[in-house]
Amino acid sequence: MKRALIALAAAFAVAGPALADQALATAKNCMACHATDKKLVGPSYKDVAAKYAGQKDAVDKLAAKIQKGGSGVWGPVPMPANTQVSEAEAKKLAAWVMSQK
Repeated sequence: MKRALIALAAAFAVAGPALADQALATAKNCMACHATDKKLVGPSYKDVAAKYAGQKDAVDKLAAKIQKGGSGVWGPVPMPANTQVSEAEAKKLAAWVMSQK
């Protein structure tokens, strides 16, 4: 039993941050329009990460878009402002998006 708990804790330690940020994306309703690896209403998180790869200010830029919304970058459908997302949450979400490969 003890070994099973240690294995479970180790697995969570490895997957925990990724799951926690996906849980935040789900809680903030981001997953209604976005998916990790396919286009829904908006682009996939992998496509966003690829587009902004190598840009030093990518996390800040994406965090601002998460909170304020945007249009024209990915086509005609605008992304609405997400006023329920705090600045800290937006940065956490943006960093998670940028980690998608």
